[in-house]
Amino acid sequence: MLKPKSVAIIGASNNPDKVGHVILNNYVEGGYQGKIYPVNKDSDLIMGMKAYKSVRDIREPIDLAVIAVPAPVVPMVLEECGKAKVKSVVVVSGGFAETGNVELQSQIVKIADKYQMSMMGPNCLGVMDPRARSDTMFLPTYKLSKPKIGGVSFVSQSGAVGSTVLDLIGKEGFGLSKFLSYGNAAQVDEVDILEYLMHDEETKVIIVYLEGAKRGREFLEMGKRVSKIKPVVIIKGGVTEAGAAAAHSHTASLAGSHEAYDAVFRQCGFSIAHDLDDLLYFGKAFATEPMPKGNRVAIITNGGGTGVLTTDAVYNSGLKMAEYSKETAKSLKKSMPMTVNVRNPLDVVGDADVKRYEDALMAISGDPNIDMIIVIALFQTPGADEKLAQKLIEYKRKMDKPMIVISAGSQYTEERKILMENEGLPVYDSPTAAANSLAELLKYSNYRKGIV
Repeated sequence: MLKPKSVAIIGASNNPDKVGHVILNNYVEGGYQGKIYPVNKDSDLIMGMKAYKSVRDIREPIDLAVIAVPAPVVPMVLEECGKAKVKSVVVVSGGFAETGNVELQSQIVKIADKYQMSMMGPNCLGVMDPRARSDTMFLPTYKLSKPKIGGVSFVSQSGAVGSTVLDLIGKEGFGLSKFLSYGNAAQVDEVDILEYLMHDEETKVIIVYLEGAKRGREFLEMGKRVSKIKPVVIIKGGVTEAGAAAAHSHTASLAGSHEAYDAVFRQCGFSIAHDLDDLLYFGKAFATEPMPKGNRVAIITNGGGTGVLTTDAVYNSGLKMAEYSKETAKSLKKSMPMTVNVRNPLDVVGDADVKRYEDALMAISGDPNIDMIIVIALFQTPGADEKLAQKLIEYKRKMDKPMIVISAGSQYTEERKILMENEGLPVYDSPTAAANSLAELLKYSNYRKGIV
């Protein structure tokens, strides 16, 4: 399903407004190297390619069929796929259990099971694998920034949440390994997906949007297994009564007790996000940072007030402000001007240039009393420029402990932020986001060590 050598798009169309056209166009424009077979009973030629009346008319092996036809026709199409020995299917069509049509959904599951076809959906965006250049999503590529290739796999029960977070991942600059939108989870569900990603060598971090798990006990056991190998960041939709009702009408999920899910997530060692910002911020930290050895944080800032706010955020997140070793304090007193008070947070003051930041990092980075570093770079000040961004990237590359940046601002700052994030140095807009992300890193590090 994720790395197919051949794809049949059932419901392919020449009409650019049709879902089947967008999916076909994504495969063509995305540079997919496998064989593509458009299927439409009313067309002979689609986008310059030979079209087939039925998938059974294709006399070649088919790894994946993407089904984009009206719901009542899906059972017939699935039967044809089964008889054609298609290995896997993604049903993007809606109109099944999420609208109350439980019987129709049960019917397609029985057909998929009968022919031993893996089925994603229905009512989903399906899958995307950037390395394989396979993309079943019916979203025009010009409307979202596809992430670069990386180590984060994103699992979403919701296609809308999935597409939004994908767009934001592209903006945040960390790379994607896989995207899996599974909708109603009629056959393939979150337990199957977690098990696959647990063994996937291209996946280093998993982030999940979940509305409800069908197999609670299996989900708990699988979650525990996955977290012993790689981090999972999760957000639960439907935590209120109204939200749970909305989830049921969205993907036919029984959202269940928020407290119960929260307890399960904690038992699994998952990092729990409370909004989409958390999902991205935590995911970015796990994707770029080594596991911390302890909870002691050092802050370097060129803005005193922001340093104070970050200190508050560090304590509020459960972390601790580090105390410099005697050697570090001595080195800082020697290299810093008289205007700098040598304490943590280290305010290198508003006229700080690249050299002052470098002197601070040189002293602090090797201090055994420091487990994590937050660098605040306010690019509105005279001495902070692209050279500072490059110097922070340079230090990040040789750092063996977590180092993240806080930098907020408009266009000039955003340009430096993009530069740093593209080089694997995570940048946060707020002290709270930065501190909470480091705290999640530490929680997971302790979970892996067996420390509660």
